[in-house]
Amino acid sequence: MTMPGNGTGAEALRPHAEDAFAHELKALAAADDRPRPVRWKLSPWAVATYLLGGELPGGTVITPKYVGPRRIVEVAVTTLATDRALLLLGVPGTAKTWVSEHLAAAVSGDSTLLVQGTAGTPEEAIRYGWNYARLLAHGPSREALVPSPVMRAMAEGMTARVEELTRIPADVQDTLITVLSEKTLPIPELGQETQAVRGFNLIATANDRDRGVNELSSALRRRFNTVVLPLPATADAEVDIVARRVDQMGRALDLPAAPEGLEEIRRVVTVFRELRDGVTDDGRTKVKSPGGTLSTAEAISVVTGGLALAAHFGDGVLRPSDVAAGILGAVVRDPVADKVVWQEYLETVVREREGWKDFYRACREVTA
Repeated sequence: MTMPGNGTGAEALRPHAEDAFAHELKALAAADDRPRPVRWKLSPWAVATYLLGGELPGGTVITPKYVGPRRIVEVAVTTLATDRALLLLGVPGTAKTWVSEHLAAAVSGDSTLLVQGTAGTPEEAIRYGWNYARLLAHGPSREALVPSPVMRAMAEGMTARVEELTRIPADVQDTLITVLSEKTLPIPELGQETQAVRGFNLIATANDRDRGVNELSSALRRRFNTVVLPLPATADAEVDIVARRVDQMGRALDLPAAPEGLEEIRRVVTVFRELRDGVTDDGRTKVKSPGGTLSTAEAISVVTGGLALAAHFGDGVLRPSDVAAGILGAVVRDPVADKVVWQEYLETVVREREGWKDFYRACREVTA
């Protein structure tokens, strides 16, 4: 029987990376004859192969989890093999969380030692808390202590993850300084400490748009090696990323295969890139940019929603009318300023583009 909150396999709507790609991780471990850092499930080479994709000697195909510069992945993996923590930095939608999860899955076999950063994240989420029933009944003790994911990772030599680090209040962020510099977490109530064992490291993510919200102190910043994840360099690369992720998500939701709607995927990506960059692909026409990020992640969401419309209310083939409403919702965040930007783009760019008449009509219909 699958317990609530502990779904596995086909029952889980979104399996953890180590479950969804267990066969690839197992094949990599079997073929991996390179040196592995202490408590790592794979060698650094195999971890990079898991993220970037490839084919093993036995014929097993490792699907790419990240499409981007190889050197970025190599630097990230190498950082985790040292005593420096890893900070993945980038604009929203650059796959920071996705890369973080897969790195933890490949290195430690467990991506669930996670602290989700918010404005309300307390110090206990990074250090430890208490079982107050036991605390009141018996006083402070190891049995009454509730370890955080970071504390567990330190004790077990695993990889911990902190998402959206810059959303966490600055005084709570600085709780990590001793953990990352001294590799120890003091427990003053017990006169004890938890020391990190070999294999422990930490991956944090933060986005560029949050600068100035809760900026990292210079002391904490020095404890990280920062790797910037860029937006896809080319339209082809972004189309590939969107198609792959939509296909993975679609299979879990029993939606039509994404390749059947590849033309619409390319159209969505083109619109997002042009509005994001402020210029058309051919460089001839400047356009205004809306206030939103129009990231790759948002393109994936638009296409997935379009596929659901096509599956449940259409003929299963992704068409302009299926993605038009999703694009409108992604572009027009400010109902006044963004709507003007969108309407101007429709009339000056989309309307005149050859082969885009159906798309133009669909977008005009939902915009009106």
